[in-house]
Amino acid sequence: MEQRRDRVRDVWRRTLSLSWPIAIQQTFNTLMRTIDVIVTGLFSPAAVAAVGLADLYAQIPLRIGLGLGTGAIALSSQDTGRGAASTRDRAITQALGIGFLVGIPLTLVGVTFAEPLIAVLGAAPGVVETGGRYLGLVFAAAPMRIVGLVGARSLQGTGDTRTPMVVNGTANVINIAATVGLGLGLGPLPELGIVGVGLATAISRTVEAVMITAAIASERTDLSFARPRSLTITRQLVAVSLPNFAEGMSTSLANFPFNALLLTFGTEVTAAYHIGRRIYQQFSGPLYRSYSVAASIVVGQTLGEGRPDDARFSGLAITALSILTLGLAGVVLVAGAVPVARLFTSDPATLEHAVSFTRVFGVSMLFFGVFFPLSGSLRGAGDTRTPFYARLTGTVGFLLGFSYLAGITLGYGLPGVYAGIVLSYAWWALIVAVGFRWGDWADKAATMMAERADVPE
Repeated sequence: MEQRRDRVRDVWRRTLSLSWPIAIQQTFNTLMRTIDVIVTGLFSPAAVAAVGLADLYAQIPLRIGLGLGTGAIALSSQDTGRGAASTRDRAITQALGIGFLVGIPLTLVGVTFAEPLIAVLGAAPGVVETGGRYLGLVFAAAPMRIVGLVGARSLQGTGDTRTPMVVNGTANVINIAATVGLGLGLGPLPELGIVGVGLATAISRTVEAVMITAAIASERTDLSFARPRSLTITRQLVAVSLPNFAEGMSTSLANFPFNALLLTFGTEVTAAYHIGRRIYQQFSGPLYRSYSVAASIVVGQTLGEGRPDDARFSGLAITALSILTLGLAGVVLVAGAVPVARLFTSDPATLEHAVSFTRVFGVSMLFFGVFFPLSGSLRGAGDTRTPFYARLTGTVGFLLGFSYLAGITLGYGLPGVYAGIVLSYAWWALIVAVGFRWGDWADKAATMMAERADVPE
């Protein structure tokens, strides 16, 4: 028993060492979005709804970057563990190149179809115009957004979580300052409103992409750019990335009909949902995202070292730490929902609903504590299908299906929607727990590494 406790403490120490820079990075990431919501909240609830609806589309470059980043971190961590630096460098170079090219069509879409994309959701004309301007600017920076995400994950796979923290933190400080300055017109800066908020995002993402690329090219990091020479690496990168992209998009796409469902209850409810979502992401996002990435790094590197049993133990130990800390975060969200929600809105109706949504997300933190570290562990092994199945079935079956059935068909209203949200997260946790316990993810990782070992240097 004492030996087991020592092993758990060792895993927790390694996890915390890897996690704290990621947590700080994610804190600035979520703070940036929180400031966006606070600033737009000073304009009107309609402005908050406009940014929230535009962010549904803005998740597309995010999902692409996270998908390719998952492939990059899986191969990078595994090859770091087995000491295959040249194969690792080729993999991350391909991931960055693919990401930039895929982002270019999104820029063109943003320039030409931003307002129609908002209008199709059924928003009011004022929301369509405002949201379209914001979305066009965000999509303009899509290639840079994707490169920044992939570059950060590539470095994290080697165990370097500090460089991405510095790069992302710098970019987000620029974003926050520009959002406040350009959005509100402080000092000599023009007051651009929502346009200023979108412009701040575009500028910061460009800075982030340039900095992360320079860091990889420099001698300060273990990674280097290398000329791609193997379709085996390309195939594995795409095979790992696509299910993760589909996983994220299943949630993002579900948000379109889900927001349409919320709009039937009024603009204030829609704004309140986005406020509640922003609150939980600000308070707990840095924790569950850092645990997910740390689990990918630890499990991937341990598998690369040829120790599958230790990889399984590490995944469970990180999950235990996640449950403890996120459970506490959930209690804080439930207890402090009222004063925190007041920071985002003074509109009485919006505030009332924002408090309810915040508490719903607080209750869901226990399930987040299970899902994110276990899904991160699976991704580190190259198994991105199990988390995809979990999100797809949970989102469609509960977030959409149950919410509509209970809220509209059976007439329970918003309480039915609240139940659908909690049940969807519970289902996510259940499916990845089953996949981690009985899945063949360790064998999958061994097969992938054996294939890459045959690639000529």
